Order: sequence, then structure tokens, then C-alpha cells
Amino acid sequence: MRFFLLFAALFAASQPALAYDKDKLMQSYFSVVMVRGYNQNGGLAYGSGVVIAKNKVVTNCHVLRATNKPWISRGEDSYAILNVKADVWHDLCLVETDVLPFNPVVLGSTADLKRGQEIVAFGHSNGLPAPLTSTGIVKALYPADHGKMIRSTAKFLMGASGSGLFDLEGKLIGINTFKTAGSGGSIHYALPVEWIAELEKLPETTLPVKGKALWEEDEAKKPFYMQAAVPESRKEWAKLTEIASKWTEAEPKNSDAWYILGLAHEKNSKPDLAVSAYNKAVEFDKTHFEALVQVGTLAKARGDTAEMHRVQLALNEIDKELGAEYSRFLGCDKDC
Repeated sequence: MRFFLLFAALFAASQPALAYDKDKLMQSYFSVVMVRGYNQNGGLAYGSGVVIAKNKVVTNCHVLRATNKPWISRGEDSYAILNVKADVWHDLCLVETDVLPFNPVVLGSTADLKRGQEIVAFGHSNGLPAPLTSTGIVKALYPADHGKMIRSTAKFLMGASGSGLFDLEGKLIGINTFKTAGSGGSIHYALPVEWIAELEKLPETTLPVKGKALWEEDEAKKPFYMQAAVPESRKEWAKLTEIASKWTEAEPKNSDAWYILGLAHEKNSKPDLAVSAYNKAVEFDKTHFEALVQVGTLAKARGDTAEMHRVQLALNEIDKELGAEYSRFLGCDKDC
């Protein structure tokens, strides 16, 4: 399942190839269901959910805003929802049914996830009756209320809100929830699986679910990684520079803040500032391979073979296969 995605100068790669458990992933696949209901206009609202315990499904609360009589479905079969518990701010709802004939998933953790780790998403994108599979990597991790928000490259479309993000052992690590859109490509986020544990403690609520989720907060009040997502996806590089500069000032040891600032400078045709920011990203996270590759790419543009070679050695320390891919990407055979 090892793969590399090359987008112009931006290079994203996985960590060392991991063994994947086909049987466990298939079990997880069959634990993803649809959440459906009719809205006030008679139209059909839908999303996805994950079976996390006997007769219990986790979904996004925003899936339950448009209907007061939702149900769970798989194919032509449907299952009535008996009650709902809602953590509206975290956008997670626990719905309970009876006689739900699907096995629960195994819950994982975001604590040990790594940048570049391969992951798989299962969800009912576009409302299709069978879950669709999307593979990708962990792009970034952001500390968030006793867990880590996951930015991933595993794409999901409308209808997959509330779907599951899994590691290669089939363990649930996140709930796919929100994304940005733009000519630069969508940016996808999953809520940390750790947030699910608190749902059982909440009181039952009425439908439809009401209230604002954290990702719907006013832009100025959002965490910097969310503020940066929209201008990045829309290629608004001046705006991205402004936000990333504030981010690095507020969190001077945050490698992702420096990487985003480097990206903004590079897209604004300021390569020297970009290299400086990318190197800062690596200073605070030596495994930040994307920052390293950008440094190498810019070194090639100015003919700095010594710097290209330094980057090669740093990438080899992370993963020799990654270093080899870097060499091929820059066209310098085995060694840069």
C-alpha cells in the first residue's frame, strides 16, 4: 500500500511501508453505516456513522441538524434510532438503536500516530449505499482537547461526514468531519477518536440537534491551523503569509506553523525566506519530510548540490526508501 503523491514541487510521502491487516480492515469497512432522515422540505438528509459498541453508532452532530426522525441504514435495511447523546461543540453524537446486526470497530488512538502514516477512510460519499474506500496519509496532527486533530490526504465527499478513519490494522483513529475547498485542493480533517469516550456520560437530547461546532467558529477565534486552511486551499498566498506569521509568533516551536509559512513564502516567490522557514520546521521536527523535500527542491533550483545531498542524508535517516524517492524526484539517480 506504499504510495507517493507528487504535486508540482510539493512532495508527500508515507513512512516506511507497514503491514496491513486485510481481514481487520474489512471488518471495519462493514462497521460503517449510513445515517439518514427527511428534512422539513421532504428531502433526504444523509451522512455516515461508525458502529462503536453494540447497537451504538457515532456520527457527526451536524448530520442530525436537518431531521427530527433519523434512522440507520445499510443497503435496503433500516434501523430506528431510539435516543441521541450530543457533544455539539466537538460535533460528535452517539445514537442508539436496537438489534443492529453489525460488529463494533476496535478503537485506536491518535497518541502514537506519525506524520506520513498510511491510513484508510470508509464512508458513504455522495450518499452511495455501499461505503467507498479512500487511502491517504496523515498530513499533520494538532493537539486538541485530550487528542489530536488529524489532517489527512484521505479524501471524503458530502455524505461521508461521520465516517471512519482507520489505521492499517483496522483500528478507528478518527471521525471524518470537515474540509475546506478551493483550486489548491481540499483539506480534510478528522476528529480524534479519544473524544468518543465522553459521549456515554452525556444526557439524552432532542432532535434535531442544534448548536455550533468548533470548526464553525468565527475565523479569528479558530486555532491557527484552521485559519490557515482556507487561504491555503484557495491559493491566497498573501493571506496565508499573514496567518502563518502570526502562528509562528504565537507558537514559535510549532513545526507545522513554520512549514506553512515556508509554503506561503515559496508561493510568493520568496525562496530565501521559504528555505529559512522550512529549516525552522525541521529544527522542531526532524521527521518533517515535506519541509526537507522543499528545501532540497529549492536547492536544486539554485544549483546547490551540497544542500541537496544534505537533505538526502536527512531523509535517509527518516526512511531510506523515502531518500531514494527523493533522488528520483529530483532526477539525481541514486544519490543527490
